[in-house]
Amino acid sequence: MREADIDAAIEAKLSMVNVSIPASDVQIAAKLGGDRELALEQVKRVVGYAREQELEVAVGGEDSSRADVNFLITLIATAKAAGARRFRIADTLSVLDPDSAFALIGRLRATTDLDLEFHGHDDLGLATANTRAAIKGGASHASVTVIGLGERAGNAPLEEVTVALKQLYGRETGIVLPELEKVAVVVAAAATCAIPLNKAIVGGHVFTHESGIHVDGLLKDQRTYQSLDPQLLGRSNRIVIGKHSGLSAITSLFKELQLAINAEEARRILSRVRQHAVEHKGPVPRETVVAIWRDVCERSLTDCA
Repeated sequence: MREADIDAAIEAKLSMVNVSIPASDVQIAAKLGGDRELALEQVKRVVGYAREQELEVAVGGEDSSRADVNFLITLIATAKAAGARRFRIADTLSVLDPDSAFALIGRLRATTDLDLEFHGHDDLGLATANTRAAIKGGASHASVTVIGLGERAGNAPLEEVTVALKQLYGRETGIVLPELEKVAVVVAAAATCAIPLNKAIVGGHVFTHESGIHVDGLLKDQRTYQSLDPQLLGRSNRIVIGKHSGLSAITSLFKELQLAINAEEARRILSRVRQHAVEHKGPVPRETVVAIWRDVCERSLTDCA
């Protein structure tokens, strides 16, 4: 929230800027060294200056979730009067839950027609849920990052918010869902961080199944253990063989490989597969399962040709 930053944006040939102002009394005192009136005056001056330079303006209300709500309403009105087109409600310290996020945005929406953006942090693992609740409460924009990168525990992940809006509410965002995994890989590489295998939406194991009960159900009807269609994201199910596998997974695999086994052989192969998985602490590769099949066939003197 400085004129010098506006000048830098103009030099960079930008058309829109986001300028932030502390919204809570704690941050106003510590960062501005003043009171609420000083914060309001700074918004009037800097937003007004940006508009004079023909820039579109979004005002970020830092620490909005700890601000006095009546002051926050005044701050938003001041930003609008100065020419801003959007105000960002930042849960900077991650103090909101979905109920309070919904209530806060709902109250603010009732007082303004300005675009309202919600910016959630994930310290309590609630960034996606809070963002979803804020949108239900009337937020028009969501502040997100790819794979949730951000300060401390990060921010609301782009992929989670986007797919949740589509899956739960049928809301279209314009995001091309099958590209989310590719974008996540590019960003993770640039940030030199790994994507956890169980990361929602873009993790490698999101559509991977091993449990015997789950696999048996999925082979009969995908809807038994999966509500999110992998095809929506350009992906597909993957069944892995491991210590939790059941007979359905074994018989399905050998049917896919066009290798014949009978019920007794399937049970023996499953027993060996589980033992191998425990000993090696991980899934059993297909080639290892086939090697076990050959050994079982030889031992039973069964013609497996």
